[in-house]
Amino acid sequence: MARRPLVLSTVGMVGDLARAIGGEAIQAETLIGEGVDPHLFRPTRADIARILRADAVFLNGHRLEGRMGDVLERARATGKPVVAVAEALPRARLRAHPDYPDAADPHAWMDPVLWAEAAGAVAEAIAQLVPGHDTTAPLAALRGRLAALDAYAERAFAPIPRERRVLVTAHDAFAYFGARYAFQVESIQGLSTEAEANLSRIEALVRLLVDRQVPAVFAETSVPDRAVRALIEGAGARGQRVALGGQLFSDSMGRPGSYRGTYEGMLDHNVTIIARALGGEAPERGLHGRL
Repeated sequence: MARRPLVLSTVGMVGDLARAIGGEAIQAETLIGEGVDPHLFRPTRADIARILRADAVFLNGHRLEGRMGDVLERARATGKPVVAVAEALPRARLRAHPDYPDAADPHAWMDPVLWAEAAGAVAEAIAQLVPGHDTTAPLAALRGRLAALDAYAERAFAPIPRERRVLVTAHDAFAYFGARYAFQVESIQGLSTEAEANLSRIEALVRLLVDRQVPAVFAETSVPDRAVRALIEGAGARGQRVALGGQLFSDSMGRPGSYRGTYEGMLDHNVTIIARALGGEAPERGLHGRL
């Protein structure tokens, strides 16, 4: 049996696309694990060896993997495919990055329709890496599943009035999600989690929670929740009860091998948690009853 090419993805959201499209034709691995913030990730020597040993490397791009630039350039210099999946999307479809004019907001996976488009770059690269492997059928199947997930989100959020669609999170990872489902998204930190939470920003968000009577705010699995809890305490001091709606997956997925450890499960979890906390209608165990 011929050796299957090793495809290494930086983050789980990209790795799940490779796994879905490549199937048994590739050996798919992910570098950055559960609960690890890719904005802050520094590869070890062992990580660098894995990157240089892989037959192809898939990353998100747009500075999500900001501390891996040098090693990714080394990988490109070897001539192997190094594919920045989000960078294959048209810039007109992406949100500007306030700190870097050469990059866009990297969190494109928060819109399942946009991410389904990004999967085309993965399919093209795998087709070149494994000649004869059919990528058309698995790509179509993946896009069908993501269309169903998008339709579920629309149904789950439909009961929430537009003026009540305020999503407050730890860092600015949900703009594409907000644009897709008509949420005003507010966050404590910016696109990267490297900056510390700003006291004036927390105070402004507390005022928003009170003025708009927002019932819940959300922590993230890959970001400490101290600042989110400060929002809850600040609103409580002003007489507004705000609940912790739950933990959302933002820059990493759930435990490998679990449903939440898939891209579909990650977004199913987020949609279900948000809908149930803000007045939408979603079954407790999500779209497929697997949460």
